[in-house]
Amino acid sequence: MAVGQRSVAVKALQGKAAAAAAWKALSECLCLVAMLDRNIPPAAEQWMADHARAHTVRVRAPQAAGVSARSAVAKLILRAVHAIR
Repeated sequence: MAVGQRSVAVKALQGKAAAAAAWKALSECLCLVAMLDRNIPPAAEQWMADHARAHTVRVRAPQAAGVSARSAVAKLILRAVHAIR
């Protein structure tokens, strides 16, 4: 994974969204904060989660938490699935 990964482009972080924020229309918003992320600072991830009033799970993992924190990611996905049932 590291071989193919590139740095985040500044434009990607400064651009405006083309559509309305989905979290505004959801009954429950969920967020996983990767505490070892080197691309998006964890404090920024946490701020976004707080702004969306999201149920937040923090993991001691890098950005690729889906690989290194599979269990926490799976639990969060299952919570999302149950929320829409």
